Order: sequence, then structure tokens, then C-alpha cells
Amino acid sequence: MSEDTETADDQQLAVVVHKPRSQVAIESLQAEGVYDDSRSVTEWTADSVAVPVTAPPQETQFREVVRQVGKRRLRTLDDHLRERGWTDAEIDAAPSSWAVLGSVVLVDIGDSPRPAEVGDALLALHGEAETVLARHGISGEHREPSVEVIAGDGDTETVHTEHGTRYAMDLAEVMFSPGNKAERARMGEIVSEERGTRPSERASGEAASEGGERVLDMFAGIGYFTLPMARAGAQVTAVERNPTAFRFLVENVMLNDVDERVHPYRADCRDVVPGFASEGRADRVVMGYYEAHEYLDSALDALAPGGVLHMHEATPDSLVFDRPIERLEAAAAEADRDVEVLDTRRVKEYSEGVAHVVVDARVR
Repeated sequence: MSEDTETADDQQLAVVVHKPRSQVAIESLQAEGVYDDSRSVTEWTADSVAVPVTAPPQETQFREVVRQVGKRRLRTLDDHLRERGWTDAEIDAAPSSWAVLGSVVLVDIGDSPRPAEVGDALLALHGEAETVLARHGISGEHREPSVEVIAGDGDTETVHTEHGTRYAMDLAEVMFSPGNKAERARMGEIVSEERGTRPSERASGEAASEGGERVLDMFAGIGYFTLPMARAGAQVTAVERNPTAFRFLVENVMLNDVDERVHPYRADCRDVVPGFASEGRADRVVMGYYEAHEYLDSALDALAPGGVLHMHEATPDSLVFDRPIERLEAAAAEADRDVEVLDTRRVKEYSEGVAHVVVDARVR
């Protein structure tokens, strides 16, 4: 770093980073406390961006420190739309939330007027992004997204980093729910906290086993829960039947250096459970699917006595949490097993009047 850079006005500094890793850099700068969110991220070269900082970072990797970069940020989408001449009534109909996933902004456009202008405004607000996708819903046996490019270069493939876990995906082909962020992080934290003494061993009083928990992720997708659990030390059997999601699952296992701890299967989870259980039953089973109750018999076959089950469901508000618990207890009773509910959580709103919930239970 030059002497001139070191004595620069801290309010006018920026660091140049490789464009594909701009999100990772911003998260790292935020963690260091030197990211200047009052100024915009701007393009520096064809493959890099300048990210504004309040001081030269000590931990974040960057190419160089530069000066006088980044216009004073219009801080909200409303600011950008107002600058484009939108009326207050039009702004009231604009999206109120969106997610930046790597280089892609994912937004529910709703009844907003002029979606292309909304897209351009979001790109101006998030200088690290390159494409804006309007999300229209999920459908089909493999829960495939319906999306539309409304701004940017149209590249829907990206790598999103979340709590240190990297997710490669094509948002035009696979589902990724920003609202599940806390739940993905929580699963990694649970495994990390409890590694070395498996749930079934704590329940039975057996000595702790080496190698981390044995986990079955019955609906793994691109690795939503598999990756944070494997990064925390679990041995995860990850099952996914959607060929596109499975391709990204395998890619993400390699991307996160957990190939020695993840055993992926492209199959229906019902077909995997018998062989899995014959080799040793799971300390933890994850059922990250809204109709998971239909597979409870297989989940219980795979789960060791004293193991923990995480069952997801889309439940009408009037039946939260009664319906998923009743379904779990009924399936356990049929298998002659007992259930102890450990925790219940609302993850997010699934649709109007319907909540995405999770029930955690120990099954003996």
C-alpha cells in the first residue's frame, strides 16, 4: 500500500475486488466494520468493482485501495424511483423487499408498474449485482421456479455466500428461499454445538462417537441444509431427485470442500432409506419439504432411537403448530415410538394465511 493511500481521506476510499466475489468482500468488510454504506458500489473495470470503505481493511482480500470512488448513495429503492419521476402512489405499489443473491437480485414484483424501471433502480441500488429477476412462483414435481429477467445482463447463474457457506445455483432453474437464511444457519450451529456426542448417544448414555453426527437430509436440493451441517462436521447423506438441483448439490459439495463428509444420491429418498438404515441409522434426519409428513414412515425407519427429526411443513395459520405435531405423533405411534417435541419455529410466511414452520423432535 502506498504512503499516499495510507494518508487518504478515509471518507473517500474504496477497495477494488473481483466482481464475482463482491458479495463475499462486502460481507467481510461489514464484519470488519469498514464498509461505507453511504456510497455506491461502482464498476471499476470489466471484471472488478470498487467497494466504498471508511478505512483500509486489514482482513478482507482486495486488489488495491483507490480514492474518490462512489457517488453518494441514494439509500432506498424509493429514492431511486423518485429520481426517475415516480409518483408517491406508484412508489407505494413498488416492491418492499428483495434479496441480493451473489450477482442476482431476486424480487417479487407484484402489481408494481413499470417492472423494467424497478429492475434498473435495483441495479443502481446494488452496484455489485448484474441481473434482476422477477419471481413469479414455484410449481411442478421438482418445485421449479418461474422467473423473468427484468433488468441487467440476464445471467441467472451465481454464487451466493451465506454465513461462510457458498451456494452455486441457477436461479432460473432451482429454488432458493432467502427467507430460510436463519434456518440454514441454525442447522449448522446445532451440529457444531453438539458434535462429538450424538443425540442418540446422549439419550442412551453411550460413549461419544468420533466423526460427527450421522445425518440424513431427505430433500437436499442444492445443499441448503446439507452444506452448513457438513461444514460443522456432520457426515451427511444427501438425497435429491431433481437432476438440476442434484448437479448443483454435487458442485456445492466440492465448492465448500466437504466432499469427504457428504454422500449425495440422486434418487427418491424412499429408495435410499433401506440401504442407509442397514448401514447405521441416523442421529438426525432433516425433512426440508413442505409435504414432509407424507414421508414420515421412511424418516422414522432411518432415525436411530433418541435421534432428532426436523420436520418442515406449510401450515394454515389456524393449525400452527397443532397439525404438524399431530401428524408426527400419529406416525410415531404407528411405528411404536415416542415423540418429545424440542422446539417449534415459524420460518417465514409461505403464502397469505399459510406459514412455513419447523418442528424439532426427539424420537425414542
